[in-house]
Amino acid sequence: MLIDALDEEWILSERQVLSLLDWIRQQTGGSRSVHPFLAAVAEGALRPSEARALRVRDVVLRSGGSGELTVRHRGRARVVPLRPQFAAFLREWIDVAGLQKGDLLFPGTRGARLSIAAYERLWEQAQEAVLPHDELLSWRLGEPVDILRDSTLVRWLRLGLDVATVAELAGVDPAWLVLRYPYCFRLEADETDTRRPSQVTLLPEPTTR
Repeated sequence: MLIDALDEEWILSERQVLSLLDWIRQQTGGSRSVHPFLAAVAEGALRPSEARALRVRDVVLRSGGSGELTVRHRGRARVVPLRPQFAAFLREWIDVAGLQKGDLLFPGTRGARLSIAAYERLWEQAQEAVLPHDELLSWRLGEPVDILRDSTLVRWLRLGLDVATVAELAGVDPAWLVLRYPYCFRLEADETDTRRPSQVTLLPEPTTR
């Protein structure tokens, strides 16, 4: 199993993720799906390809406020829980965008899949606008959107969530997490927190326009 370890220096802080998403939310150009799409990638630690393929019918929004996403990768489905605030955000997004059950959750032009170019362009602009440009950290500019998934997985692990649970929610083997983020396993936690991500406050909710 060949897995590249991701240096700890690449990981975005929670504050940086919030600032990047907020900058993107405020932009008037480009597809309006870009902001909720990237917010979902960060919220659920989704692969961008998984988020692009999501349809409205893959979202369960319960009357009590919670919800879940059914995500698919290479023919295998998994369920990712949604915090009530993010479930409310998706409910508002679906309503504002006028989406139906069979529609893509984050559609691009004429209802097709959101193009990679559409979100990569705004993502690159956001990094230039938000991230530090000093000699120490300027090398991080240009990192693909996958870093949002990586940063969320690292945050979950550092919060003490059960490794097996994080692996299940990410659609990977526990060994993949150990090899990808070795610095999260250098010290043994005194106790393992088995809460699921839906029970942990990660990101304040973005709002739709």
